[in-house]
Amino acid sequence: MEQRAFHRSIARVITAASFGFALVQLDVTIVNVALPRMATDLHAGVTGLQWVVDAYALTFAVMLLSMGYLGDRLGSRKVYLAGMALFALASILCGCATHTVTLIVGRALQGLGAAAMMPCSLALLSHATAHEHGLRARAVGWWTASGSITIAAGPIVGGLLMSVADWRSIFFVNVPVCLLGAWLTWRVPETERKAQHRHFDLPGQVLAILALTGLTTAVIEAHPLGWTHPLMLGCIALVLICIPWFLRVEARSPAPMLPLRFFSAPGFSAAVLYGVVMNFTYYGIVFLLSLYLQRVHGYSALRTGLAYLPLTATFFGVNVFSGWLVGRAGARLPMVLGALIDAAGFGLFLLLGASSPYLLMLPAFALLPCGMGLGVPAMTTTVLSAVEKEASGTASGVLNSARQAAGAMGVALFGALAGDSNALIVRGLHLSSLIAVVLLLLLAALAFHSIRSHSGQQRR
Repeated sequence: MEQRAFHRSIARVITAASFGFALVQLDVTIVNVALPRMATDLHAGVTGLQWVVDAYALTFAVMLLSMGYLGDRLGSRKVYLAGMALFALASILCGCATHTVTLIVGRALQGLGAAAMMPCSLALLSHATAHEHGLRARAVGWWTASGSITIAAGPIVGGLLMSVADWRSIFFVNVPVCLLGAWLTWRVPETERKAQHRHFDLPGQVLAILALTGLTTAVIEAHPLGWTHPLMLGCIALVLICIPWFLRVEARSPAPMLPLRFFSAPGFSAAVLYGVVMNFTYYGIVFLLSLYLQRVHGYSALRTGLAYLPLTATFFGVNVFSGWLVGRAGARLPMVLGALIDAAGFGLFLLLGASSPYLLMLPAFALLPCGMGLGVPAMTTTVLSAVEKEASGTASGVLNSARQAAGAMGVALFGALAGDSNALIVRGLHLSSLIAVVLLLLLAALAFHSIRSHSGQQRR
């Protein structure tokens, strides 16, 4: 009887945590298929569209550290619910937007709400399964599967909504979803709080936000403005000043938002870098593929969404399998295989031309979710296992801040390699795919040399 109650409790936590993660990830890609229609209605250019995507990803990235830190101090469930409420309100603002600036502001507020939900959802999961490494690996597999499948399903859901309504519907639909998520989370117990410390690392948080904002802004605006523009020079100076200052503050702080000791834990740094490369390549290529399908091939929003269906088909099962495999064999094998499979998938995009049939894309669409599905749960489990459970929100914030910043950078850099003509879009797709292949091959080598073949005992 006690065992049955325990399993119900774990299932409740996994459901609530996975629900919020799925909502956060859905809004990363659901916007992509609506970009051309947004551009027409709001008279937005390519740079404006990049900011519609990156305002969410940027705010998400720069606030994850702070929100994970707050979750550890105030309670992860409390911060998670607050983030869900903000996400719903911001979605209403996006749906009512009549100008590009209003939409960008709404997307930034969505990113702030998502930043509160992401690390706290993983912290809720980590606390519930901290007593057993194998259970944690399987739970992370289910959690990752929920997010991965909604990343792939985003274009499909967006296309279906736009076939019966306009682009505003992709934001309004979030409101009832948030209400359901809040009801599910209300039944989950609060997490144990990190030992309270009177010091609050405000300087570290401000410096981290400034550095990440300056870096992403510089990459997004480099193509239209040029590297010698005053804004670009100011952003570069901001980054060069804030990063070393941030590291110095964190090294001296009695309660740092980013404990530098994390990076000396076995596998932690390699796992974070793994997440950076995975997000950088995936989000960047999805942005370009949406332009390729709609502008080069003339696909509608719905047809573009349906074209991504093969991505959805394999994400879920591979994520769950990866969680099982990590529990049995450790993180190294799935991380190495995941990077190699992804490299093969990106390599196939080099075969695409302006008149290539859709069938030529299918092998790559089958390989990419297999690679990410194997690697990401193993990466996440490695990060959680490297720190004590009371710091799981902060560790999750570190991992996901790096990943989301990398996703924004991928959209910005890969977008800068393309242009407005069909020939430039195809060229940008080829260059971006080649960059992705090289990075993923290097990542496989890093995982092989830096990740333990068996996970060992997790820290408590």
